[in-house]
Amino acid sequence: MTSTYVALLRAVNVAGHGKVTMAELRAAFESAGFGDVRTYIQSGNVVFTSSSPVSAADVERAVGEALGAEPTIMLRTAEEIASVAERNPYGDVDTGEIHVGLLAEPPAPEVAAGLDVADLAPEGATVVDADVYLHLPNGVGRSKLPNRVAKQLDAPMTIRNWRTVAKLADLANPA
Repeated sequence: MTSTYVALLRAVNVAGHGKVTMAELRAAFESAGFGDVRTYIQSGNVVFTSSSPVSAADVERAVGEALGAEPTIMLRTAEEIASVAERNPYGDVDTGEIHVGLLAEPPAPEVAAGLDVADLAPEGATVVDADVYLHLPNGVGRSKLPNRVAKQLDAPMTIRNWRTVAKLADLANPA
């Protein structure tokens, strides 16, 4: 059975660093044997299919060999990315203020519950499984919240705005 996945590469095309064209990225996934490879915008978002189960480590290794780099990839199944889009704990605020930090794995419950970010209000962070919902009413550009959350969780995280998360969920789960 073929499954659909979403790969979110960390630190791709950010502030002039980690330059990878989406054509190169698609070619890397295709040469790794993945099917129906599609990219979305220039920040390392790839929707693809595989006839066998894959892990983030599998994808990192295969794509890394093709790119000649060592990418950090957060991997979600089509169902998982749809769930990310459905369970926004900040449903009462403008989605333009919401970003999602995607982690490789869920943090320990006591770590997630112990986030110390109250002094950054009105910004806020809520951890749900391996996803961190970030309420950033003044935007992500100057916010200290994402870096603080990443340090406290002590885990690699890649951040996407709400529009990107919703689009990836649509691409991975066509009607």
